[in-house]
Amino acid sequence: MRYQRLMLLAGTTLVLGACSGDQPKSAQAAESGTAAVVPGGPMAPDAGGKIITVEMETDAEGNNVFRPATIDARKGDVIRYTLVAGVHNAHFLPDSNPSLKGLPHEEPLLQLPGQTHDVKVTFAPGTYYFHCDPHALLGMKGHLVVKP
Repeated sequence: MRYQRLMLLAGTTLVLGACSGDQPKSAQAAESGTAAVVPGGPMAPDAGGKIITVEMETDAEGNNVFRPATIDARKGDVIRYTLVAGVHNAHFLPDSNPSLKGLPHEEPLLQLPGQTHDVKVTFAPGTYYFHCDPHALLGMKGHLVVKP
């Protein structure tokens, strides 16, 4: 019972933090009319690679999802996380990817529909876990399968 309360408190803290009104630098730049260099900005795939779009959204039923939730990619591809609705990110946690090297840095929370964050696949073949920080406890999780 104590564990459940702790998990509820942690989830509430994450959701409230995501809804605090702080805007990422890209949103601040859009409002001010200036361009900002944001890590994870538009990237091009390597020769022969492709851009794979993953939509992040809170749907009409209130479900927080990645579409698709499982991604197959190869080294040199670009994963383009695109916000459809809600406030989301994709975070490749080191402790959820033990012994896997070269994970992308924590992604910013995207808050404006249409915002994107690109991750270039530069890591070794394997299966990588990621989730949305404010919605992980609600099941917003995914896997990137890097093929050889």
